Amino acid sequence: MAGEPAFVGLISLRRELISSRLHSRWNWARSCRMCTSPDSSATKVASSKGNKSGTGEKSKDAGSGEFRGARLAKLDQMREAGVQPFAYECPAAQPAASIQQAYSYLAAGEESEDGNELVVAGRIYLRRVFGKLAFFTVKDDSGSIQLYCEKKKVEENMGDGSFKTLKAFLDTGDIVTAKGVAKRTEKGELSINISEYSVLTKALQPLPDKFHGFTDIEKRYRQRHLDLICNESSKSALRARSRIVSRIRRYLEDRDFIEMETPVFHAQAGGAEAKPFETYHNSLERQLILRIATELHLKRLIVGGFERIFEVGRVFRNEGISTRHNPEFTSLELYQAYADYNDMMDLTEDLICDAAVNVMGSTELEYQGTSISLSKPWQRVSMHELVEEKLGSSVRSFSSVDDLRKAAIDAGVGGVVEGVDTTGELVAKIFEELCEAELVQPTFVTDYPKEVFAFH
Repeated sequence: MAGEPAFVGLISLRRELISSRLHSRWNWARSCRMCTSPDSSATKVASSKGNKSGTGEKSKDAGSGEFRGARLAKLDQMREAGVQPFAYECPAAQPAASIQQAYSYLAAGEESEDGNELVVAGRIYLRRVFGKLAFFTVKDDSGSIQLYCEKKKVEENMGDGSFKTLKAFLDTGDIVTAKGVAKRTEKGELSINISEYSVLTKALQPLPDKFHGFTDIEKRYRQRHLDLICNESSKSALRARSRIVSRIRRYLEDRDFIEMETPVFHAQAGGAEAKPFETYHNSLERQLILRIATELHLKRLIVGGFERIFEVGRVFRNEGISTRHNPEFTSLELYQAYADYNDMMDLTEDLICDAAVNVMGSTELEYQGTSISLSKPWQRVSMHELVEEKLGSSVRSFSSVDDLRKAAIDAGVGGVVEGVDTTGELVAKIFEELCEAELVQPTFVTDYPKEVFAFH
């Protein structure tokens, strides 16, 4: 399916119509890198009055060893002051979004009187420090909320000097927890008027400049943890992917399909045409490869007597790499005994529509300005029909391969058909050059020429 709609971008149909691929490229880093947005000095106690958010490390120095060295020095200062920079425990925290919803009724300047002590935990994204007040915007997995830190209240609960410590040691990027009551500020921002706080994790590395964002595509893929921290859309895509995979499993299990796990190490490549990754098994003293498809072992299970099976598994192909193609990806492959490719088209259509409705709430979507409808029925058309529509005549009407090649060149295919010496290969080339890019709506292309089929 060309044009790859937003939803189908996560589930692209295989030619054989029996498999869906769930593409993902999430390279998890071992440690979090923190933020370069407004910060206190990393080497001095930030106790001066009027220390506002407009000052701090500049983005050009964000990745320097100097920043990390300064933060490490601050760790020593915290420990000397009796502040643990990496807490061993955290009280059960409430999601920021639920607090925002529960106290949406508070008017500007009003504080909750329900007696509930709230606990929040999250990463500091914005820091504003004044004389006897400080404000920190923290974000958790559900959303964000502001911490309203008043010197008098903090020191009543945590002792003299605790507010000075707060201003000195809490920086953007730190992960903290705080207790307090709901309060809406005079400017209308729902906040937690805190009575206690503690540092859960001290930030040692910066994030990209919050004002310019994290938009470099290569860096976003190489440092996925930064992408997830800075771009909510990336987290939303991961959540959607998880729900899609979960729904696919449920759909198939409800129809008596059994999920299987098959070997990742193979003695020889099979199930597709692709270059494999090679490895060596020390105990067996033999070369092995990482699978390029799950197909062959699943078919053996069908031979063994299972009638409906599927596998959601990682597949590895030692080929090109880009932001749209990853050498390792997740595939869904399923097999059903006593069914043909028409049954598989029906099943694929139902499966995609079911996942779309349950994840997005609709089968209608827009992708890059184009409206996409996943509603049934999808178009079903043979490759020959699409090619004949472009050529203006039947493929069978050409008396030789040379005549078909000349017609293809006249239609605008160009040099890609030079040297192609079978009708089937020519038809496939014409389809790829003239037809495929125009298939924007969900379409099953059937009856591929046997000359281009991997196992003809």
